[in-house]
Amino acid sequence: MSYEPNVMRTALARLDRRKEARERRRYDLERALYAQAPRLRELDAALRGTMADLALLAAGQRPVAADGPEIAAIRTRNEALQAERAALLAGLGYAYDALDGAPACPRCGDTGWADGRMCACLKELCAQEQLRSLTALLNLTDEQDFEKLRLDVYSDAPWQGQRPPRDNMKRIIQVCQGYAQRFPDYPLKNLLFSGGTGLGKTFLSGCIAREVSHRGYSVVYDTAISLFASFETRRFSRDAGEGRQARDETRRYLGCDLLILDDLGSELTSPLAQTSLYEVVNSRLQSGRHTIISTNLSMEHIAQRYSPQITSRIGGLYRELTFYGEDLRLR
Repeated sequence: MSYEPNVMRTALARLDRRKEARERRRYDLERALYAQAPRLRELDAALRGTMADLALLAAGQRPVAADGPEIAAIRTRNEALQAERAALLAGLGYAYDALDGAPACPRCGDTGWADGRMCACLKELCAQEQLRSLTALLNLTDEQDFEKLRLDVYSDAPWQGQRPPRDNMKRIIQVCQGYAQRFPDYPLKNLLFSGGTGLGKTFLSGCIAREVSHRGYSVVYDTAISLFASFETRRFSRDAGEGRQARDETRRYLGCDLLILDDLGSELTSPLAQTSLYEVVNSRLQSGRHTIISTNLSMEHIAQRYSPQITSRIGGLYRELTFYGEDLRLR
């Protein structure tokens, strides 16, 4: 699972701020309780003293047995101090570990990583930041949800010799809902949304992006124009900072769990655009990553506009879902 660098940085910063806020609260409580019960400060100092005594014994000239009398005496004193401290805290209305600064996530100790993998706590923060980013790009609202889809806005009359748009959308929604809710195990890995404007392609893209992101997977949404601009900058820019940012952008297109590429065909056709699209499509197919392409072009027009290598991969390895009917935005 590979989140965008900006998403990861923001999530880690939020994790750090949470840790700092908990430590401030612990410190403020400690100061307040010390003022209320000065004996508590003395007990904490004495407990630290027992730890120092153990360290001195360990660093001494002669070996000390773990079950010897010196260590036993320190352990007995430590346990007595802890018992008095717990009783004092209970009398003040607090648990024995109220000042211990326990991490919010015991699995990773608030580091965000456990056993070499991203912990669930950091994954949740990444998902939240990713959804915030997708909301800005896709104009996501609470209405863009599978549960709130309205089929009654589509005509139930046959359309130009085809089944009614409403029946067609029932089939499309069923595929999209299964794709999102069973991601990444749905039988179809790659989808091609084709059809005119105002038929729900971007709306369904938003529904899928929301669901897959909520399930903890990295999602990148962008337009074809922005994607090709990043590849162009990566290749031709002489500014180090700009080039580095472009490389980060292109890596996120190639490495995310789900890429949603919107409005393919709106870009100017050029050899670089052809090469960039082939790199994205082919590398994601080879790595087994999932992609959704949305376009106003039919497969016939894709074949006319793009290279045979691109056309064969999209035509052969993507499931085309064709949207048709009256432009809902005009209605």
